[in-house]
Amino acid sequence: MREIRKSKKVSQEKLAFDSGFELSQIGRIERGEVNTSISHVSAIAKALKVKPEELFQF
Repeated sequence: MREIRKSKKVSQEKLAFDSGFELSQIGRIERGEVNTSISHVSAIAKALKVKPEELFQF
């Protein structure tokens, strides 16, 4: 997720705002400290303008 976010030049703050999550939650997801639900993945993908499955390509 971090690589996609950075490649699109989107800050964590902007992603948090656009996806409706707290900034701290975005950071925890990027660092792999928490697992997230598929609905959260969908919201983040929509905010990044990518398909949800792209967030799982690593």
